[in-house]
Amino acid sequence: MNDTITVISLTPSGLRFLDQTRLPRETIMIDTADYRIVIEAIRSLRLRGAPLIGIAAAYGLTLAAREWINTEQSDYDLFYDSMCSVCDAFAATRPTAVNLFWTLGRMRKLLGRRQSPETLTTVLEEEARALHADDARRCTAIGRHGVTLIPPHAGVITHCNTGALATGGDGTAFAVLLAAHRQGRDIHVFADETRPLLQGARLTMWELLRHGIPATLITDGTAAMLMRQGRVQVAITGADRIAANGDTANKIGTYALAVNAQHHGIPFYIAAPLSTMDMTLQSGDAIPIEERAGEEITRIGDTWIAPEGIDTYTPAFDVTPSELITGFITERGLLTPPFTETLHDPHP
Repeated sequence: MNDTITVISLTPSGLRFLDQTRLPRETIMIDTADYRIVIEAIRSLRLRGAPLIGIAAAYGLTLAAREWINTEQSDYDLFYDSMCSVCDAFAATRPTAVNLFWTLGRMRKLLGRRQSPETLTTVLEEEARALHADDARRCTAIGRHGVTLIPPHAGVITHCNTGALATGGDGTAFAVLLAAHRQGRDIHVFADETRPLLQGARLTMWELLRHGIPATLITDGTAAMLMRQGRVQVAITGADRIAANGDTANKIGTYALAVNAQHHGIPFYIAAPLSTMDMTLQSGDAIPIEERAGEEITRIGDTWIAPEGIDTYTPAFDVTPSELITGFITERGLLTPPFTETLHDPHP
């Protein structure tokens, strides 16, 4: 980021990460050597964003391995069982973002080596750092490929948060916006506030401001009006899981944005690394959708905005059908329809 701030880093003494629930008013870093705190941070959205929670889980497993070898036990089987249990605990935090499971799969594969716990702890740490660096490279490539789709002087609308706060690098959709800004394309970004937790208002606007990208915050319901006024030329978001046919799960409200974009003849792009693609699911109908606590829509912070005790429906994500998606901007370039063919060739 501009005025670089470390979102997450592994240190000799533990893990250091930015508490995103405190933004934008406070920049609070958390230092911990306890993997359980990392699990809680993912569940409570202190750490969030599909690629970032995968990275956080990899680092968290490293903390668990460090803790285990400090017990001075050297039995491989006990170590393996313990670390698999930690993987299961991380997997149970958030069900929709496939990057988490992709990362844990890679770490489990390493655990299958019959080596000493001390050696495997080093191997896990090296893999976690490599995954972090790899995601940063993917972000850069996404920005490079995506910027060609942004015309000069374009109004670009985005939803939720897809920048450094959500990834291991410059971001996914945000990397495209950043590349366009750095190339002097004179874009203007419209950021949906992204109810109910306001990731667009709190986080995306914070990142846009830090990078000096001209931007305007809007309510989610304002998007269609802006498009009708001709002020939006491109829509671009990230993704949490992409099914084999191109159906895409992303933050709740993305589906509505895509419908509005199609109605107004505006291209709608998804920017995501290939690790977000889940070829085991044939369509979006099979994507598990996380539901959050009702208090997330009945309160803002500690302030009640609805009567207590009412019924709520609080999906954290929705699924955008593939026919509404113009293309996927990946680290290997733009993938266009038919997605049942193009998504199956390049995969991590």
